[in-house]
Amino acid sequence: MLRMELDERDLDSGQKHQKHFERLPSVVESDTEIEKDFERLRIMNLNCHLAVLENDYLYHIALEKSERLKKAFSDVKYICMGGSPKRMYQFAHYIKEVIGLQLPIGVALQNISEESDRYAMYKIGPVISVNHGIGCPSISILLNELIKLIHYAGCKDVTFFRIGTCGGVGVEPGTIIVTSEAVDGMFRPEYRQIVLGKEQVRKTKCDEDLVNDILEIGKVHEDKDGIKKVISGKTLCANDFYEGQGRLDGAFCEYTSSEKMDFLQKCKENGVKNIEMESLCFTGLLNHAKIRGVVICVALVDRLNGDQVVSHDLNIEFQERPFKLVAKYIKKQLEKN
Repeated sequence: MLRMELDERDLDSGQKHQKHFERLPSVVESDTEIEKDFERLRIMNLNCHLAVLENDYLYHIALEKSERLKKAFSDVKYICMGGSPKRMYQFAHYIKEVIGLQLPIGVALQNISEESDRYAMYKIGPVISVNHGIGCPSISILLNELIKLIHYAGCKDVTFFRIGTCGGVGVEPGTIIVTSEAVDGMFRPEYRQIVLGKEQVRKTKCDEDLVNDILEIGKVHEDKDGIKKVISGKTLCANDFYEGQGRLDGAFCEYTSSEKMDFLQKCKENGVKNIEMESLCFTGLLNHAKIRGVVICVALVDRLNGDQVVSHDLNIEFQERPFKLVAKYIKKQLEKN
């Protein structure tokens, strides 16, 4: 239903102009002129060149800047991201039940971005559920287009969540880790990216108030409603699944099992509670935009004790724990407002 609405073309091309601006110059006189308009925007450091784009096709999520997009997405308050399309489809149905959203008879949740075949995205009232794939490059593409989406839609006070799985470091499998800040393999709390031959460095601390709110909900519901232990700590973000995480079963491995254990122990000594592959980009880009966000992952294993998940069924049960924690936060905020 939403897909059909967004696919209709606006007859009046003037409607495609961004409503944040009183004018869009046909000829750009200087970057400074554009930046003056952007001083009024809610998203910090937003690309000033977007001001003069009459059309902007968000290729990887198959949406286009338009008045219809604004009407369809202006109510979005929460964007929940996870690696797997199947998992985020399941979360979409779960959050629908939690917040009590009733769909019209005969209408089902539909993948809004199915035409792109890159990401799967669902809108559930004020909540977006979308998969981000694996690794920082994949989540970077999605974050860029989601940030533009909420900008074009005029969304206010949007909160981002990354919910997923990870390898724990000195924590019991099934523990939910709320990231305080992400670090790279050198334990630097920085997202580093090469732009035009120069290194850009962005900070990777999660929103402290949001982290504390999530921890408080975890404390209240611990050992109830399928939520187990919830802790906070640093998250190490690796560039790959194998060597970057010190595994011994990749195609390449030029270190010993002893060296692996020494590194994992060093992680623990540096306050690292878990290892995954997206938190640096997630926190780095959201901090740059001054958008609230937090990473919430469940540990499938304790890497100090091994690399293998105990069982498939237990894995499925663990994956649902961040769902439940985030859903309780969203429901509480919606009831408060």
